[in-house]
Amino acid sequence: MGRPRATRSLENAARRLGFVHVAGVDEVGRGCLAGPVMAGAVILDPARTVRGVRDSKALTAAARERLFEEITASARAWAVGTVDVEGIDRWNIHQASLRAMALAVESLAPQPDLVLVDAFRIPGLPMAQRGVVHGDARATSIAAASIVAKVTRDRFMCALHAQDPRYGFDRHKGYATAEHLAAVSAYGYSPAHRRSFRPPSLFDRMG
Repeated sequence: MGRPRATRSLENAARRLGFVHVAGVDEVGRGCLAGPVMAGAVILDPARTVRGVRDSKALTAAARERLFEEITASARAWAVGTVDVEGIDRWNIHQASLRAMALAVESLAPQPDLVLVDAFRIPGLPMAQRGVVHGDARATSIAAASIVAKVTRDRFMCALHAQDPRYGFDRHKGYATAEHLAAVSAYGYSPAHRRSFRPPSLFDRMG
């Protein structure tokens, strides 16, 4: 694709300071109308290179699937944290995203001693962390986490489509495309939809 690949400069600098297990964390699904928010956390093996890792948004679906398999096979550790639609509606999407990222980090084994997070800092983590602006385009571990989260969530949304094909979840993955908005207007919200966010175009139709 057109964007440059991420590098391991931040991870290498952290290891020179004495950090051993450096994790990257990123979330996906924040701006959707339906489905969970998910976060990936990845500790890459410094001795094993996965070529072509970059921000998941800069990759084709086929490239993401290939890289997902390579990342999960070669990483020292990886995990996915999920907050479902009930949690999103209870806590709001920002807090749900932070919880998903914390869950992903807490699920890693071994636990990291430094966490690189795309843009945010995660409250309550017991280890050092650094928020990296545009981290998914800069740090390979964050880009890898974005790929793990994106592929896992896309697969989940395809499974939802198999259960209820009316909304086209396999195509838009829950984002507010014209197709998705038309389906919501026709069928209303399903159990997979977030009640805490409705596009302005749906207010008059749905109340």
